[in-house]
Amino acid sequence: MKITFYGQNSLVIEVDDYQIVVDPFISANPNAKDKIEIKDVKADFILVTHAHGDHVTDVETIAKENDATIVSNAEIATYYGEKGFTTHPMNHGGSWQFPFGKLKYVNAIHSSTFPDGTSGGNPGGFVLQAGGKTVYIAGDTALTFDMKLIPMFFKLDLAILPIGDNFTMGIDEAVVAADFVACDTILGCHYDTFGYIEIDHAEAQEKFTKANKKLHLLEIGESITL
Repeated sequence: MKITFYGQNSLVIEVDDYQIVVDPFISANPNAKDKIEIKDVKADFILVTHAHGDHVTDVETIAKENDATIVSNAEIATYYGEKGFTTHPMNHGGSWQFPFGKLKYVNAIHSSTFPDGTSGGNPGGFVLQAGGKTVYIAGDTALTFDMKLIPMFFKLDLAILPIGDNFTMGIDEAVVAADFVACDTILGCHYDTFGYIEIDHAEAQEKFTKANKKLHLLEIGESITL
């Protein structure tokens, strides 16, 4: 499994011959728009954690260009389905076996409204089991005891956690979240895109290191392989 970071919460996950895009926000991201061409982003599936603009800006463009299936909660799937896109609706606690692997839709504490004011239902995250690896994609969330449910059912190889504070949990809480999900390898997201969520990279690395955990802070376009 190869995971490429496109800024904010945007990722491309490659599993076998499948390309899975997560929360595409590229064309309006000041840190990514000059580095990534939307037309070059390939997707078989698009995972959407919630409806905020910094997670859905490029969903329709990428879905249309690639005839991709949009996977999200029932409200978000309905929103895109009514526009003619192929969707797969899920909801909290539910799992589904897709061609690339298995997804479980899990809780997140945040808000979720589309830029046009349409409700995006309740936000969530995903646990992805694919290619012999298991990855927790937290989405935008506060620290929550619900995270402790995840290691009761899964042994994670990677946890993708927001660390920018203000809109989500910050660095200190993300360290605790890593304990809650029982994962020592973390990919940070939702940081540095806007002034509200700028972080001190050295401080973040130091705090995760002191907790005996590895924090990856990738450059836009950089990848890790599990």
